[in-house]
Amino acid sequence: MTLDDLRVFVAVCRAGSLSAVARELDCTQPAVSQHVKRLERETGVSLLERQARGVVPTHAGRVLWDAAAEGIAGLDLALRRLGDLVNGDSGTVRVTTGGTTVRHFMSEAIVTFRQRYPKVSLEFQTETSSRSCFDALADGNLDLAWVTIGSPVRGIEQRPVVDLPWVLAVRADDPLARRTRIDVADLAGMCLIRLPHNSTSGARLDAAFAELGVRSGSDSSVADWDTALLLAELGLGHAVVPALPGRQVPGDDGPLRLLPISDLPPLPVGWAVRRWDALSPLARVFADTVAGSCGEKAARAHRERHARPDRR
Repeated sequence: MTLDDLRVFVAVCRAGSLSAVARELDCTQPAVSQHVKRLERETGVSLLERQARGVVPTHAGRVLWDAAAEGIAGLDLALRRLGDLVNGDSGTVRVTTGGTTVRHFMSEAIVTFRQRYPKVSLEFQTETSSRSCFDALADGNLDLAWVTIGSPVRGIEQRPVVDLPWVLAVRADDPLARRTRIDVADLAGMCLIRLPHNSTSGARLDAAFAELGVRSGSDSSVADWDTALLLAELGLGHAVVPALPGRQVPGDDGPLRLLPISDLPPLPVGWAVRRWDALSPLARVFADTVAGSCGEKAARAHRERHARPDRR
């Protein structure tokens, strides 16, 4: 049994496919299968079960998968930390997140961090959902994931950084634009641009609507929050989205108005890691820098909102 055997086995369990892992590793499917067969010979049990659309781990395979994934992630992290100790302030911080997150949540923090640590390499990997960010973390090659905080995930620690209030995005020429806030009851029956179906933010919004007894229609579904704002700006519908840091709420300039929504619980976003106590010093500094920047933006936005008169 080798470390490569375990790495390949973990990859197969996650992908559910021998051929997908073979393409990822640029090798043949029989070569991938040999790694699994070697593990099965040494353990004396069947580890994978073939199904119509790929493979799934057996009960024994699940036991080995969980242990191997945790061990490999810990080993990779230890090797990374050793590298940081050798290289001093010239290591690497690897982050995974959504496509627009860096611009909205990290731009100022990145500048601050790079000024302090000019030799450190910041690497960003784009994922399409919090779930895929968790999977990427579990693979062991990343330090941090910026996600919408949701239900507990095995082997992952989540830490909220900022709570985002929900806003209704409408065009400046919409009758609603004259208001400074919206009651959640006003959304009943309104056709809304839906957030991504597979996103944690979309699921949390749907759950909040259901709990408050609000039923709304749906004009279309989008890939991310920025696209929802763009469609609202083009007059293709109304969008309920989180109030992103740095965007004025209510917005008084340009073609779009962002109106705070009463009664909707805010959306928590923040960091996810495998283990906070095992995070490299450089990754911890970067995480703290982003958290500090987001906190300052949130406090500034809160002061601006409460400095405005409340008119309906």
